[in-house]
Amino acid sequence: MILDTKADRIIEHNPNMMIPWYLMAAYAYYVEDDPILSDSYFDNLAKRMLEVWDDLKHFHKDLLGPMDLAAGTYLGEYPERVKGGLEHLRNNK
Repeated sequence: MILDTKADRIIEHNPNMMIPWYLMAAYAYYVEDDPILSDSYFDNLAKRMLEVWDDLKHFHKDLLGPMDLAAGTYLGEYPERVKGGLEHLRNNK
């Protein structure tokens, strides 16, 4: 289930939502091996976040850093909120 369009609509209205989408997508890809975003969308999301990093505000921002985004990956800890948000997305296509 690829949700590029859904992510785009949400992020367009609130750029801060790039952070949870990036974390959920990383968890879906790296942990569950069941991506929710296309590879190209995920890569572009990292680039977009880097461009506006100083302006983004989200309580999970401290989990990420510019080095993660430049590498186009995230292998850190995933809070339960990220896992729950992903589960909610999958159950409410």
